[in-house]
Amino acid sequence: MSDSVDRLVQVMDQLRSPGGCPWDAEQTHESLARYLLEETYEALEAMDSGNVSELREELGDLLLQIVFHARIAQEQESDFTLDSIAEGVVDKLVRRHPHVFSGASFETNEELEANWAAVKLQEKQRESVTDGVPLAMPALQLATQLIYRARKIDVQPTEGQVKDDIRSVVGQVNAESITELLVVAVELAREQDLDPESLLRSAMTTFRQEVRAAEGL
Repeated sequence: MSDSVDRLVQVMDQLRSPGGCPWDAEQTHESLARYLLEETYEALEAMDSGNVSELREELGDLLLQIVFHARIAQEQESDFTLDSIAEGVVDKLVRRHPHVFSGASFETNEELEANWAAVKLQEKQRESVTDGVPLAMPALQLATQLIYRARKIDVQPTEGQVKDDIRSVVGQVNAESITELLVVAVELAREQDLDPESLLRSAMTTFRQEVRAAEGL
């Protein structure tokens, strides 16, 4: 690790050790969970702003959360270190990029993605294409991931006729028309005092069950 990262780990060790900070010492994975989520959103906002200095600061706050959680885990399992985390990521990247590190060759991006998916499936020993999609994600992101993965087994969340009807109203499908469609959907939901986040999450929970049923699970 670099001197700065080593120093960060040392500072966290001191904060968590006897004589350190009482607040830091009493934190757990559970108590810190909301901070990890908040810092992630703040980093995303900094990316959107295009402010590099702000992004550097927010990524630092996010790194702090990672180091904090690593330290807590290390207190439970001594070989759980930031180095072991980095080592696991490096091994994963090398395995999933044989075209870069092992001389493999792929003709198209589709073949590349298929190999990535195959390696990941072998690593995780997953039964369903929906495994590994956190249900706690924001509903729109959850829908995006589930629909993308369900395409691999040719399962769709809506009937083709519904999409055709919407296309006939929207016209050309592009970023602008999709944005307008999403905004209108939220407006219509609020007019009926409905929560679009809850509605979409419920629909995606049902869709996930449908996908798993199609897989025979």
